[in-house]
Amino acid sequence: GNPTAIASLKPGMVVVDLGSGGGIDAFLSAKKVGTKGKVYGIDMTPEMINRARKTAKENGYDNVEFRLGEIEHMPLDAGVADVVISNCVINLSPDKEGVFREAYRVLKPGGKVAISDIVLLSELPDAVREDLGAWSHCVSGAVTEAEYKGAMKRAGFVRIKVEDRVVYTHEQLSDYVSSGDAKRDLGDLSDMVASYRITASKPER
Repeated sequence: GNPTAIASLKPGMVVVDLGSGGGIDAFLSAKKVGTKGKVYGIDMTPEMINRARKTAKENGYDNVEFRLGEIEHMPLDAGVADVVISNCVINLSPDKEGVFREAYRVLKPGGKVAISDIVLLSELPDAVREDLGAWSHCVSGAVTEAEYKGAMKRAGFVRIKVEDRVVYTHEQLSDYVSSGDAKRDLGDLSDMVASYRITASKPER
């Protein structure tokens, strides 16, 4: 996914990257918002935070700050961000609505979320649901489009829009399943999941 492509970032904006990992999307955003803008990367793993901070220092990204924390409980004040982005991370959270409530909280009125994520088109076989490999590849934790958009709506977001989606083939999805029992006799996995890009807004008031 590439959430920055649908985020409409402009110089001077403040961006929050949920589950920033090694910092790729944060650094892409930093280039777009410029020296007068700011990017906060939030990640729950110290290893990723340290790695991202090291890369930022080595490459002179002075407008990026990485903070250790959970995306359900962000270490940020309310109303600080113009845009919240996330790249295939929210589906890993067992409390997706909690993530969206936090995204809503840290956004300024009129702010925007731009998200790339995996969404279910039909129910996954139990073997895939229970497979750790599929979980780590952001498949097993996915929910349906209705559930995903519903969580956003209940958090307060409006103008929820699916910008585009790419449906996975059987071959693509089976590659995300660990070897072993889960790999055998899965049947046809075509058209079960898709990569979505979704935007939504916090109301102006």
